Amino acid sequence: MTMTATNRGILALIVGIAIFSVQDVILKQLSGDYPLHQAMLLRSLTALPFHVAIVWWFDGRLSTITTPGWGKMLARGLLNFTAYTCYYLGLAYMPMADTVALFFTSPLFITLAAALFFKERVSLISACAVALGFAGVLLIVRPGTGGVEIAALLPILGALGYALSMVIARPMGRTETAAAMSFWGNICFLLCAFALSLVFGFGQFEGATHPSIAFLTRGWAMPTRTDFLLMSGCGVISAIGITLLTYAYRIAPSSKVAPFEYSFMFWGVLWGWMFWGNLPDALGWIGISVIIGAGLLVIRAPQTKKAAPEGAA
Repeated sequence: MTMTATNRGILALIVGIAIFSVQDVILKQLSGDYPLHQAMLLRSLTALPFHVAIVWWFDGRLSTITTPGWGKMLARGLLNFTAYTCYYLGLAYMPMADTVALFFTSPLFITLAAALFFKERVSLISACAVALGFAGVLLIVRPGTGGVEIAALLPILGALGYALSMVIARPMGRTETAAAMSFWGNICFLLCAFALSLVFGFGQFEGATHPSIAFLTRGWAMPTRTDFLLMSGCGVISAIGITLLTYAYRIAPSSKVAPFEYSFMFWGVLWGWMFWGNLPDALGWIGISVIIGAGLLVIRAPQTKKAAPEGAA
């Protein structure tokens, strides 16, 4: 039986999300021995030729990466790098399921950012979903129960940065291709990882005991052959994952495939349990469920029109 384009898109996204989840496992596993910037640098170098191939495959030419908008794409890449750095630093300390759940508050931030920057009216359903989602965050972070662990704020900051990068991508997408934006995003990851390596790579800031801080400030270490292959493999994983997600959103309506991004939660729980023996407690499960439910409400809510500009009749 022939699959419809929508079903192919959903399948591609689910497979892409599953592949991406392996990268998180690798980085969390390596976070106790190597710095994030070392892993990011090797990952970005490995991914570079794949991103060139992705541009050629999806755009049919390489000139899309040299348009006048390359600077804006690079700036968006900086926002994405900051977002994922926060996420991975949080992942070094927190259980994988909780970190993933907090990062998936991004649809809530996207709704807020669209209202602020594009003057979009937020429907009552979306407004309630945003409030509900942040209630789920409180169930996971639990302020007032011995203080808020700073690492719990990192994936939330990552979600905010990711949301802003998605909002920026909306007008940018009118003139730039998704493959070109991914290419410049990888270039930015490469440059930023190199800059962090110059600052921290010589080990002069080592000694932090907190896993998240140590993952940032630790100096470079000579990797074993296995660890080197794992770091480099993240580049292949990233390139394949991005290709599948780009393909999914290219052939199927976003409203149909976007909800399946939450399949990442399944892998977050499964890998956290298999590799580190971590499972959310009762309140954690409730918080995760609330965040997922709120995100799905936002994604499935009817799109709203832009509000009239100030001063308009």
